[in-house]
Amino acid sequence: MSAFADMNIAGSNGIGGRVNNAIAMASRRTGIDFGYLLGQAKIESSLNPTARATTSSATGLYQFIDQSWLAVVNDHGAEYGLSWASDAISKGTNGRYYVADPELRQQILDLRKHPETASVMAAEHAADNKAYLERRLGREAEPTDLYLAHFLGVGGAAKFLAANEATPGAAAASLFPAAARANRSVFFDRQGSPRSFADIRAKFAAKLDQNSQGASVQYATVQTPSDWSLPEGSKAVQPADYVRIETQRLAAQGEIDTNKPQPATARLAYLMLATFGR
Repeated sequence: MSAFADMNIAGSNGIGGRVNNAIAMASRRTGIDFGYLLGQAKIESSLNPTARATTSSATGLYQFIDQSWLAVVNDHGAEYGLSWASDAISKGTNGRYYVADPELRQQILDLRKHPETASVMAAEHAADNKAYLERRLGREAEPTDLYLAHFLGVGGAAKFLAANEATPGAAAASLFPAAARANRSVFFDRQGSPRSFADIRAKFAAKLDQNSQGASVQYATVQTPSDWSLPEGSKAVQPADYVRIETQRLAAQGEIDTNKPQPATARLAYLMLATFGR
C-alpha cells in the first residue's frame, strides 16, 4: 500500500492534503458520503493520483477505465468548467464514447490524474449510481451498494443486490461468471469454494469500513487554502479554478499574456502544471 494511505492527510501539506481536500470538496458538492469516497480511493489507488493498473486502462485515484471516464465527463464535465472536454466527446452507434482528435482525447483521459477532477467525477458517478439503484431497489442505497456498482457496473450491482435479497446464501459466481473469472479471489475462497452473495457483500462492507475509519474527523478539519482566491461564497474548488489559478501565476511571471486568447490545449496544460505542483 502507498504511503499516502497512512498519512494524517487532513492536516498535512503536499499531495496527501490536496487529495483529502479534493475528496472532501467533491463530497460537499454532490452530497455523496465523504467516508465512502475516501474509502473507495484508498481501495482503488492507495490515494495515489497517478496510479495506473497493469491489466487495463484504469488510471487515477478512482481507477476509471477510458470508457467510463469519457462517459462521466460527457455527462458532468460542463458542470465543472470542463465544457471544452465534454463538448469534444461523442457517443457512437455502438454505445462507445470517442473523441475525434487523438491528442485531445489523451488530454481528457489525463484529467484522471488530477485529484480535484477525478474526485468530483467519481462523486457524480456515485450519485448517478445511487439514484439508479434506489429506483430499482426501492430503498436507500448504502455505501457498499455504491461500491458494488463501481465493481460490477450499476446494472450488475442491481442484479447482485436483488439476488442477495432473494437468496443471500446462493453462490454469486453462477450469476456473474465473467466477473468471477476476472476476480477469482472475490468470488471464491482460498479452498476454491464459491462465496455467497451475502459473503461478498459483507467483505466489501468490511473493506470500505476499514478504509474510511476516521473520515468524519478528517472531513471536519479540511480547510480551503486562503491563497486559492475562490470567488466569495464558493463552497469548493472546481477543476476550472485550477486553470485560472495557474494562468494567474504564469501571467504574474510574464510567461503568458492574458490579453490574448488561449486555446483549449493551452488551458489544459496550465491545469496539468498545477496538478504536478510546478
